[in-house]
Amino acid sequence: MVKIQQISDKAAVGLSLLCVVHCLFFPTLLILIPSLSGVFAFNDELFHTWLLYAVVPISMIAMLMGYLHHRSQRVFLIGALGLIILILTAFLGHDLLGKYAEVALTVLGSSIIAYSHIRNYQLRSQNKRPEPHH
Repeated sequence: MVKIQQISDKAAVGLSLLCVVHCLFFPTLLILIPSLSGVFAFNDELFHTWLLYAVVPISMIAMLMGYLHHRSQRVFLIGALGLIILILTAFLGHDLLGKYAEVALTVLGSSIIAYSHIRNYQLRSQNKRPEPHH
């Protein structure tokens, strides 16, 4: 079970970073090298949907398994917040949010998810439960 949780935390961090790279650097790359736009002619929304289908279940599994081990509600809730931001942003899209708000919220949600998985992984690796916060 520990291996599954470690792999899922690492996969979720990787997918979150892929989302950030896609949102921030892919448009710049297409401006600098316009001929790549034909190679990457898939719908931007479709790419976000595929990432969402990968990130949500992997993140939920990793966060739940981590929580069952270390019982840190804070880490679990931070991860849940990141997922909620990412899901809402994907469903609202740039038509309602505008392109810049969509990118900013996607990067924010992805960053929060990545942070929560790094923290989740650290707590699992320490093999101890954190001090309760009052």
